[in-house]
Amino acid sequence: MVFYQLVASKYFTFVAPMEQDILQIFEIKNKDLFIKKSLQIFHYQYDKNLLYRDFVDLLGVNPNSIDTLEQIPFLPISFFKSHAIITGHKKEEKTFLSSGTTGTTPSKHLVSDLKIYEKSFRLGFYQFYGAVSDYTILALLPNYLERKGSSLIYMVDHLIKESKSADSGFYLHDLKGLAKKLIKLDKQGKKVLLIGVSFALLDLIDFLQFNLKNTLIMETGGMKGRRKEMIREELHQILCKGFGVGKIHSEYGMTELLSQAYSHGNGIFSTPPWMHVFVRDTEEAQRILPNGKVGGLNIIDLANVYSCPFIATQDLGKTHANGTFEIVGRFDNSDIRGCNLLVV
Repeated sequence: MVFYQLVASKYFTFVAPMEQDILQIFEIKNKDLFIKKSLQIFHYQYDKNLLYRDFVDLLGVNPNSIDTLEQIPFLPISFFKSHAIITGHKKEEKTFLSSGTTGTTPSKHLVSDLKIYEKSFRLGFYQFYGAVSDYTILALLPNYLERKGSSLIYMVDHLIKESKSADSGFYLHDLKGLAKKLIKLDKQGKKVLLIGVSFALLDLIDFLQFNLKNTLIMETGGMKGRRKEMIREELHQILCKGFGVGKIHSEYGMTELLSQAYSHGNGIFSTPPWMHVFVRDTEEAQRILPNGKVGGLNIIDLANVYSCPFIATQDLGKTHANGTFEIVGRFDNSDIRGCNLLVV
């Protein structure tokens, strides 16, 4: 049985949602409310987002026939490269850009309300890790710091400031300084979160081997052409040994989304209540697969209410009955980019 297989017309009567209703996404506490809000926002999107409406119409989908989440059309993520995706007559407050690779076109996420993004990543972090003020946050994200428009840097910068720790901060290429800080804080028993892109974390343990007791290591994926690609199990095994920890945490996010999923180990990701992942058939894009089957990941991120909350990524993965999911790869011939082996 596919997760969230529920006929909405039996439970809900659709009316055009008011603006204040749209922003109640962070009050979602259960499955039924997520379904109700998602279907409301689908109709809002069809009414206000001209690009999404054209996409739905070109598929020959009657919006009034949509009464389950599985029936919602998911916009291919590549549209963020070729179109300015924004709902209604909103004006962008900030544009986030994917890192891309040399010669590729970056994705553009036009964000009309940064407060929504900020609330999303604050509440998401709190749900999975508790108060950010409990942590010292050390960030090793060199390739993101070296360019403008990174949504990951925007998030981590805010979390660093909210940590209230004088030791929190970004490290560009100062592996020696970071290693010294990491050892000192860990020995002091401080609760530390080291978040880093995969190749930079590997560079750090090549520089020095650690034996950490009070530090969480969180990888955001991505070799960015600096090292050979490797499967998650191999990467995490190397990082566990190098940092002297029992497990590696992971963050799953991307330029085109305003919410993040987190893994506390073993590559099993959980989402906040306003976000959910489905798996689609790789040959028949409108067909949603049951749990355990591998296919392309479709993501509902209701924080994207003013861009597009229904996105068909080019990540390959599978879902589980409890709502968690795994990343198992990506489609062939895709650009390598993003926060966690993400593709366009």
